Amino acid sequence: MPIYEIQFRLRMWQTLLARLLRVFEAKEKFMTIKIYGDPGSGSLRRVTTAAQVMGIEIEHVMVDLFKGESQTAEFKSNFNPHGLTPVLVDGEVILYEAAAINLYLANKANSSLVGTTSEERFEVLQWMFWSGEQWRVFATALFDERVGKTVMGLQKNETIIEFAEGKLRVAAKVLDQHLEGRKFIVGQTLTLADIDIAGPFSQIDRSRPPLREFPNLMAWHDNLLQSVPAWAETKRVVDHRIDSFLSSVGVTL
Repeated sequence: MPIYEIQFRLRMWQTLLARLLRVFEAKEKFMTIKIYGDPGSGSLRRVTTAAQVMGIEIEHVMVDLFKGESQTAEFKSNFNPHGLTPVLVDGEVILYEAAAINLYLANKANSSLVGTTSEERFEVLQWMFWSGEQWRVFATALFDERVGKTVMGLQKNETIIEFAEGKLRVAAKVLDQHLEGRKFIVGQTLTLADIDIAGPFSQIDRSRPPLREFPNLMAWHDNLLQSVPAWAETKRVVDHRIDSFLSSVGVTL
């Protein structure tokens, strides 16, 4: 066999092996990521949706919130001192807070979900921070009052409900105006801002936040359900988990 043909074949094999190595390295990069949480959680839904959109394979580790599994001393010591989920474990990295987890995953995957320009990236961060300060915290308060206390047989605090609904209306008005003529929160495609802000819709029929009063906001969320298969799929998971539990304990909201 001529030397030039041997050299050509060697180069072919080197190229093929290099490609295979990159594939194996990419798989290894994500194969050990574990996400601890309860499938009924809207916060876990945000993480699993983002991971699916980015094509990141994660291992879900069940933490049954209804059984108080996140409130054990072991869980608080090992994962989150606040006793909350979801929690990401990636080798030596342990992260809690769904927004931080999604940013971590997006950085690892070099994903456009954080925006495609410097300006978009900061706008995505702006809306994610806004969501935590002005939005999700009040939706959580409604869930605790209308769902959590009903399950526990406790009396609802109408003052908290009225306060949370008022805050949500103020924030929803801002969103509704921002979404006039838009399909997404930032730019022309899905970003982590959309996923973060969509969180309260996970419990809309149970905690009844006053979101249906805002047509642009509802149209935006309807578009997410239609255009982001992972968001629609995780909705079914959340609904099944929560509704099955409520049925098992004989609670009707």
